[in-house]
Amino acid sequence: MARNWEAHYEQAAEIDFAPASLLVEAVEMLPPGRALDLACGPGRNALFLGGLGWSVAAVDSSPAAIRILRERAAVSRLRIEAQVADLEAGEFRIEPGAFDLICDFFYLQRDLFPRIKEGVRPGGAAVAEIHLRDDRPHRFVLEPGELWAEFRDWKILYYSEGPRAGHGRPSARIIARRA
Repeated sequence: MARNWEAHYEQAAEIDFAPASLLVEAVEMLPPGRALDLACGPGRNALFLGGLGWSVAAVDSSPAAIRILRERAAVSRLRIEAQVADLEAGEFRIEPGAFDLICDFFYLQRDLFPRIKEGVRPGGAAVAEIHLRDDRPHRFVLEPGELWAEFRDWKILYYSEGPRAGHGRPSARIIARRA
């Protein structure tokens, strides 16, 4: 295991709850609806969406992260369906055509791409930012062009690859709309 997320969240004194900038850009193009935040961690993106009136489902394998998300949602009086589930073990099923928006930030599980695409309603969007391969070894990285290729049959509203200020690794970023 590359990282013990449970220990990470249990020991985190300060967690950054600022939403991903790409998500902020994406929701400006979409009316609130039903969203899914995959591998949500303590919920920075789920909380942001909930605050904008989205109905949010959020899933992560870390009970500590989900506990933090539930506590923050309760304090803010947001209704977020937060669930502990191991995505790799298939403990969460993405319901086909159930979501107006599916978010995937810095989580790579290649066999989820078809399920993400099936889970977005026509006219809905997928938003993702995932690390790219660089000179440092890491198991969970995309090859250049791989994220674009996964969504090539969708309308790609935004796509970029490369380094970003404040991030240690380059990433692929996409906003794609299902026809």
